[in-house]
Amino acid sequence: MPARLTAPEARSASRRTGAGRAPIARWIRAELRRHPPRAKSLVVTVWGDAIAPHGGAVWLGSLIRLLAPLGLNERLVRTSVYRLAQEGWIEAKQAGRRSLYRLTAAGQQHFEHAYRRIYAPPPGDWDGTWEIVLARQAALGSAERERLKRELGWEGFGALPSGLFMRPAHAHDVGNVGEILRALGVVQRVVVLRAREAPALEARSLPEYAQDGWDLGRVAADYRGFLRRFGGVAQHFDAPAADPEQAFVVRTLLIHAFRRMMLHDPQLPSEIAPRDWPATRAYALCRELYRRLQRPAEAYLAAACENGHGALPAPASYFYRRFGGI
Repeated sequence: MPARLTAPEARSASRRTGAGRAPIARWIRAELRRHPPRAKSLVVTVWGDAIAPHGGAVWLGSLIRLLAPLGLNERLVRTSVYRLAQEGWIEAKQAGRRSLYRLTAAGQQHFEHAYRRIYAPPPGDWDGTWEIVLARQAALGSAERERLKRELGWEGFGALPSGLFMRPAHAHDVGNVGEILRALGVVQRVVVLRAREAPALEARSLPEYAQDGWDLGRVAADYRGFLRRFGGVAQHFDAPAADPEQAFVVRTLLIHAFRRMMLHDPQLPSEIAPRDWPATRAYALCRELYRRLQRPAEAYLAAACENGHGALPAPASYFYRRFGGI
């Protein structure tokens, strides 16, 4: 079972942030109590959001310090990092009694897949093209089908009967399906198509049929919950006066929640999304709050972390292109 924060650990994290602005400290206490993050998943969020743009490598001791205000004790961090190394996301280099962890090539690719979707703007005008993967049951074993369904689901594909997966085609997703199929070793046993609905046929519309592949009610509920959770704390942040530690904690919880929603979101274009679809409002809130938190959160990161060369390097250029430019 993935490790979760215990109530005492959450309270300890809250006390450490209590010296900052009181309304934000109260919000952090409540957030960690109501939505205790899974340790390994939170480490993945922090690595992708904060460590990867700064070179992707960090001392284990620095990572432990960085995550302490979020309630992750040393044991939870060490266990999570060990599991990520076992799964091939990161690798360790020993320097005496110290351990430097860095992303592997496979880990870097995995982060690029996920974070390409997380920070990209909502889809704009859609030309009606669908991306379709045909995976006949006879061509894949049951375990292969489950892995394919999971990986394609994280990329916004809906699963339909008879081994058919589909999603609206977006420019920022070009090429990632091929990478997934090659990584799973099934590229020669499935068919990938780009297709558009034939006009003037009195058949069920493709958008109506495709929506059976997603639990859109759950996705919408998650977005509305996100708006309620983070809409309240946003009003308390005045960037020049923000406490760096609190800013990092809130930014991490913000992107952790947003990441988990985005990996289940089919990113439906406005032409076929349900009425009053909340995804655009959630994205706008996340972008605005992330921008406000950027400078103080980065200051905390710089103070808490080092790699094998000393201070973390300046963020890569792509960091500043997140959410359309921060």
